[in-house]
Amino acid sequence: MTANGKGMFFDGATSARRPVLIELTPDYLAVRDAEHRDIIARWRYDRLDHLYAPEGILRLGEVGARAPARLEVRDAALIAAIDDISVPVDRSGANERRSRMKVVGWSVVATIVLVLAAVFGVPALADRLAPLVPLRAERLLGEAVDGQVRTMLDKTGGKSPFECGSGSGEAAGRAAFVKLLGKLETAAALPIPLDAKVIRRGEPNAVALPGGHVYVFEGLIAKSENADEVAAVIAHEIGHVAHRDGTRSVLQSAGLSFLFGMLLGDFVGGSAVVIGARAVLQSSYSRDVEGAADLYGVELMHKAGGNPRALATVLERIAGAIHPGMEILRDHPDTQARVRVINEFAAAAPPPKPLLEPSEWAALKLICKGR
Repeated sequence: MTANGKGMFFDGATSARRPVLIELTPDYLAVRDAEHRDIIARWRYDRLDHLYAPEGILRLGEVGARAPARLEVRDAALIAAIDDISVPVDRSGANERRSRMKVVGWSVVATIVLVLAAVFGVPALADRLAPLVPLRAERLLGEAVDGQVRTMLDKTGGKSPFECGSGSGEAAGRAAFVKLLGKLETAAALPIPLDAKVIRRGEPNAVALPGGHVYVFEGLIAKSENADEVAAVIAHEIGHVAHRDGTRSVLQSAGLSFLFGMLLGDFVGGSAVVIGARAVLQSSYSRDVEGAADLYGVELMHKAGGNPRALATVLERIAGAIHPGMEILRDHPDTQARVRVINEFAAAAPPPKPLLEPSEWAALKLICKGR
């Protein structure tokens, strides 16, 4: 079933206002030129960005878009329809209020239990609460944690950009990375958009934060022998995003600060963010959590058409370095067990096709080499 209405479109390149027709299809929001009826934009509902606007106006953008295009809607019925169909858009606040009431209810219970068993009760409560955190709240938390993590990881001293892909000679590498990520994101079909970036860190590692943020270290690309190995590690991290492991880690490490913040309506209180950022970077996930992310990554590689065994290959080469902690463990005791399980799970997979062409992989290897 579709819904239609009118709006005003700004392409982000000029200041021109363009009257448009808006069509809500089952899969995406379509923007058509009002005169010629040509489609000028297709925005997936899970990638809509709810921007600030005056009362009576719904202003939308697209998460991760290169051009800052925006769409303004004044039709109250159409605004309500978009509000109903898109998780990131919650103009009425109804979805967030319902989710918050669930979280507050659990938070009250958690507070009582934490008073009685502050240390031993937190991990079990975090497991129960993490799935109840609204996606919008997780996204806000992720943005706050991302800011702290960026400060902790950036060791460039201003001599080079922290993120790779924007310097001279890095555009081709950036395009290859976007293509690789796009295949994985399409196959994963998460309810929250991914924001992945390559950063200048020498360790062969990657880390996922709450809210869909993923950091891929330059050292991982350097140690990988093909694009599928990089993709397999990213797929593993997408598993942590899908299972909300980063949010669970924040709840476990900053439980009281985070829970009391929720009770007061503050989802991203300062102390919880600092503690949570350190926890995501410095704490290793349990064997079960890592194993679940491994199997998710193998299945995701299969869906994307890549090599499901690539994760085992790169994991064995860098000897257990793929984990949330920043210390590289050369003789990680679980490495061989993880490799064996991954290979067994991937045994029935059909012959893969490389996710990138050789020229694209060569460009990706140079994504951090420009200036």
